[in-house]
Amino acid sequence: MNQPNPGSSTPSNWTQTSWVIGSDHAGFETKEFLRIYLQSQGAQVRDMGCYSPESVDYPQVARALASAVVENSEGLLGLLLCGSGNGVCISANRIPGARAALCWLPELASLARSHNNANILCLPARFVSHEQALAMVEAFAFTPFEGGRHQRRVAMIDPGASPIPPIG
Repeated sequence: MNQPNPGSSTPSNWTQTSWVIGSDHAGFETKEFLRIYLQSQGAQVRDMGCYSPESVDYPQVARALASAVVENSEGLLGLLLCGSGNGVCISANRIPGARAALCWLPELASLARSHNNANILCLPARFVSHEQALAMVEAFAFTPFEGGRHQRRVAMIDPGASPIPPIG
């Protein structure tokens, strides 16, 4: 496993971020890389598994992580990884209040936060390098939600939201 390179991209406010992270076996190595990096920068990190490259069922990890994010919504961010990112993303989004976004570019991670107020970043571990994953985590962590017209749309996502007006 490659070790993170602390100092290569070090925003001064990692210490103000709190994360819950999780993966299946396919995402384990990248999760560990990111966990070590985040902790080395002073971020608060709670690892929800898996804890080895042995095969696990990703829905259990994803749903537990999404529940933790929703229950502690103020400032807590989630990070999920699996081979494609799809399985953990679908599973996390089954939890009301979770807004998990599958990203493979930093620009998508920024847009997930700024336009969709995503609270969980899902990464396709088999398709991104550790450096790409770190760039997406950084973009996700430090991009604020824009609110405004996006707030109305985000409100329509969650169950119990006001009725969606007709199109047109």
